[in-house]
Amino acid sequence: MKKPIAWILDSTAYVTEEFKAHPDVYVVPLNLHFGMEEFVDGVDLSNEQLYQRIKAAPEFPKTSQPSAGKFAELYEKLKEEYECGIAVHASAKLSGTIASSVSGAEMSGFKVYAIDSMALSYGLSGLLERGLELAAQGLEAEAIAHQLETETTNFRNYILIGNLTQLYKGGRMSGAQYYIGSLLQVKPIVQLTPEGELAPIDKVRSHKKAVQYLLNHVQKDFEEYGVDYFQVIHANIPTEAERIKQEIQKLAPQANVLVGNISSSLAVHAGEGTLALMWRKPPQ
Repeated sequence: MKKPIAWILDSTAYVTEEFKAHPDVYVVPLNLHFGMEEFVDGVDLSNEQLYQRIKAAPEFPKTSQPSAGKFAELYEKLKEEYECGIAVHASAKLSGTIASSVSGAEMSGFKVYAIDSMALSYGLSGLLERGLELAAQGLEAEAIAHQLETETTNFRNYILIGNLTQLYKGGRMSGAQYYIGSLLQVKPIVQLTPEGELAPIDKVRSHKKAVQYLLNHVQKDFEEYGVDYFQVIHANIPTEAERIKQEIQKLAPQANVLVGNISSSLAVHAGEGTLALMWRKPPQ
């Protein structure tokens, strides 16, 4: 007898230890490109090796989505064991991964409900966690997929870019913006919009003020919506991330706070030192 649902993520997600140990959760990795060298996200490079390569790279490193064939290979295996799959993917506005997943499902003949998370990192993970909750309540896969699509708007995120050089090298900031930003120590804060696009929302003149800006939003949603689970996702700054966790726990003593690294496929774009606070509003 087949199991009801296989759960699929791509590697832009924050893959928790629980997901790694879960027998029904599968992660399809993106690829990292440093010149002619290609690496598998989350497999071929440690965090230390990744940031060393980013610093030393003469050209801006790139990422590429998994091919439809890679998804089809996985789905061919899964259809022997599962009735269907629910796949949660990075925003389609930022990655073509969901398109590869859909094509792979069609090639394999495996029924997959592909969800555009409109997000990155924990935005994907939180949706999958929610899906597992709904499955435990007895909902069928189609109903779960529909519910997850309606809950993408519950995701909240505030991202403090830690390395302007990385944005400049990646073509996301002009030379003049880079020079002025570095000179004035500007800390740009960006956000994934409800439509899944990455948009600047503010610029703050110091790291301390930027962190306080993020914490103010934590306090607001804790008090207004009763959010009790926050994520501190960082790019190779574990000490600072732990400090932020302590600050969140002062503002929201009852809340749980997860601290983790952003995936390699996101780190090559965001740059070392990036800090993101993320959470989901409770479903209404």
